[in-house]
Amino acid sequence: MRPVTRRQADHHAARSAATRAQLMSALERLLDAGEPYSEISVQRILEEAGVSRATFYVHFPGKADVLVRLSDDLREEVLALARQWQPAGEGSGVDRFAGFFVEVIKIHRAHQGVLIAVREAAAYEPAVSDFYTADLEGFDETVLRTLLSEQAAGATPADLDAVAASRIIVWGGAQAIAHHIRVDDGTGDAALARELARIWWYGAYRRPAES
Repeated sequence: MRPVTRRQADHHAARSAATRAQLMSALERLLDAGEPYSEISVQRILEEAGVSRATFYVHFPGKADVLVRLSDDLREEVLALARQWQPAGEGSGVDRFAGFFVEVIKIHRAHQGVLIAVREAAAYEPAVSDFYTADLEGFDETVLRTLLSEQAAGATPADLDAVAASRIIVWGGAQAIAHHIRVDDGTGDAALARELARIWWYGAYRRPAES
């Protein structure tokens, strides 16, 4: 048997990546068109992507795994924004937080079909539930670190329970954004971002200490 060359291996890897992207794009198109995730079968994805069933199962164990991979880049994009945000910086914390939330809402609107599917599937698909929980837990951990750092610096009151506060603002904020996108046409995005910013900043990061 002839040994597989590096060039052949790279070509195979590139083809596999292209096929995975093709399947992921097919599912996203179906979701963006308004088809409920629960009603999209593997066969429907195959038809949209133009690949065989055998090819599908070479790359994904099932439909839920396509959704998780599709969501992975989205999670990293939002987490990257969260990691870049720092309480200290030019301008007011509210202004900087508002700008952050405007970008988060923009990302969520661009991938609304996927996010609706993730929230739906998290109720009955273990793989998606684990991903959804890990997604928010990762954001929660990032916020908790900044709160603890601000407390250590004396900028955030010592009487703030940082663990509880990070859970409330992260998990509650995620639900608020999800609901807002469902009921608002986009004209209220800046207002929601501003109110979230005020709640986070004055409710946690710069909450007045109890007398």
